[in-house]
Amino acid sequence: MHSPDSVIRLPGTTPKVEALHNALRSYGHVVVAFSGGADSAFLGAFAQLSLGAEKVICATAVSASLALSEADDCAALAKEWGLNWQPVVTHETERPAYIANAGDRCFHCKDELMDALGPMALAHDATVVLGVNLDDLGDHRPGQQAAAMKGAAFPMVAAGLTKAEIRNLSLEMGLRTWNKPAAACLASRIPYGTAVTVGLLGTIDRAEAALRKLGFRGNIRVRHEKETARIELDAADLVRAAESHVAIVDAFCALGYRYVTLDLAGFRSGNLNWVLSD
Repeated sequence: MHSPDSVIRLPGTTPKVEALHNALRSYGHVVVAFSGGADSAFLGAFAQLSLGAEKVICATAVSASLALSEADDCAALAKEWGLNWQPVVTHETERPAYIANAGDRCFHCKDELMDALGPMALAHDATVVLGVNLDDLGDHRPGQQAAAMKGAAFPMVAAGLTKAEIRNLSLEMGLRTWNKPAAACLASRIPYGTAVTVGLLGTIDRAEAALRKLGFRGNIRVRHEKETARIELDAADLVRAAESHVAIVDAFCALGYRYVTLDLAGFRSGNLNWVLSD
């Protein structure tokens, strides 16, 4: 099997690893939706090692909804691992249904992604594959429906892989993304019903970048609530955030926030989805 870089390697054979090999082989050629998170990074690296670079394209959707640091990291990972990588500009922020930010926002985002990756897959007789794992199936993720409707496949679900197993396999492969914090799209910080604009996405991106500049490296979410920024961090970072309150408030007020709050419950993935269950 082709190896783009001696630093990374395929994990040892297990029934689930073999199932992932078999799923990828059944597609022949693949276009990996490569966001640079732990799941898609694992899938991209594994697919290229398993199938060979000539059968794998790792494509990153670049738009205002992707943090600049994440876009940069995708390019860096591709260079480090020797991936056949292509950035692809998407235009979900121009779709009225996406801007409206109803509960199905993610559907329209993934629909845009498939419209962008579809021609690439067609040109290479390939299947678009997404880094969805078993744990993702229980959350509110209409984007998965949109992707499946347009022919995307979820090989890690087919292999029965959980998030924890993907992180463990990533560590075994030598992927630095094995413990990378989850990084959902920037629009996930905006309450449903509040319009998603390019300017607002940029403000949130800069706010979270300010926290990283202050040394926070774990999970970071800046929830935008009109004039208020509600910060979610890992529980272990809450004390340090309180101690850094002056620097944080200064940075956020410079971005236009009037109030800056620290959520004592800490980071919670999908924190804004609770309104959909009412």
